[in-house]
Amino acid sequence: MQDRAEETRRAVLQAAAHLFFERGYAATSINDISERSGRTSGAIYFHYTNKEQLALAVVEAHFAAWPALVAHHEAALEPTLRKLVRLSFAVARAFRDDVLVRAGARLWAERRSIAVEMPPPFVDWIATVERMLTQARVEGDLAPHAEPSRDAPTLVAAFFGLHTLSDALDDRVLIEDRLADLWLLLLPGLQSCPAPRALLAEVGAAPRARRAAPTP
Repeated sequence: MQDRAEETRRAVLQAAAHLFFERGYAATSINDISERSGRTSGAIYFHYTNKEQLALAVVEAHFAAWPALVAHHEAALEPTLRKLVRLSFAVARAFRDDVLVRAGARLWAERRSIAVEMPPPFVDWIATVERMLTQARVEGDLAPHAEPSRDAPTLVAAFFGLHTLSDALDDRVLIEDRLADLWLLLLPGLQSCPAPRALLAEVGAAPRARRAAPTP
């Protein structure tokens, strides 16, 4: 019985995530979610009190995706600055490919139209980046002028600003290329011995060759 209930919760959550991402909160109804999930409205209300609580569950699933991913990358046996860059590409792919992540991001952007308190964004990411930059300093890989507590919010802002741009311009299809370009810009200011292209190659994220501009 418990397995069946959990299966229903997952099916409803996935259906809601798809619809919230595709249509937005206001344009999605419980009946829509019932039709998409193959579960009755009664079953949905049994697990989620109302549409607001279902939206909150999607946002919470979005936030819950990150701790294990961060822990996995921090446990890797490689320099921490490389871990940070590798982690950024894993997060970028999740924002591109994982519907729960994408739906959670859209719902948080629409939070003012949803009568429920959402978890605060960015705070944990800033703490994670600051911690990893601090460790990179211990390892001797961080430039002397870099300051983890100052630079972590800037890196997080640049990363998520890039996502906003890529979402608007290409539906995140080019997010990995755009992220590689961002690191080419940022790494010379972070590495004690700047070698951004080498680091990107080490994480398997070397920028694709750009076509040369046509000659007159």
